Amino acid sequence: MEHLHCALTYGQPKKKALISGVAQTDPQKSKFTDYSHETKVVANPALRYLWLVLGFAFTGLGFLGYILPGLPGTVFILIATYFFARSSPRFYNWLMNNRLFGQLIRDWRAGMGIPMRAKITAVTVIAITIGISAYTIPYPVLKLIVVLCGVGVSIYLLTRRTKII
Repeated sequence: MEHLHCALTYGQPKKKALISGVAQTDPQKSKFTDYSHETKVVANPALRYLWLVLGFAFTGLGFLGYILPGLPGTVFILIATYFFARSSPRFYNWLMNNRLFGQLIRDWRAGMGIPMRAKITAVTVIAITIGISAYTIPYPVLKLIVVLCGVGVSIYLLTRRTKII
């Protein structure tokens, strides 16, 4: 197939495009899989809009969770996946094919478990965060609640199936 080569401006690299104007992608670098058949978009437009907004909200919380210690990113991304599967095949596909966490979502849904590295990282961050929080919180009841939540999440993570790489 012939490609149309054109320089966009002086000094910028050439962009390859098909004659039809659709951008060409290298199949080795970009492996997009269409997961639209897995979605069950709700018929009610108001509910679909609500699910879409919740999907974006939980995606934002998921991104923050990967940046901020103590905030679980993967859980929020899994919840966002649920909402996008009921509101938008486009954004559902975007999450499922995302290079950062798409594989984690696909593995979780396939029952393959959580990678050992992710478990160790999560439990370590939880232990450090809970330890600092328990040390700085002045109220004994709140300390107990924080510690129990941290222990509960850690037990949950450690008892999930471990992905064998």
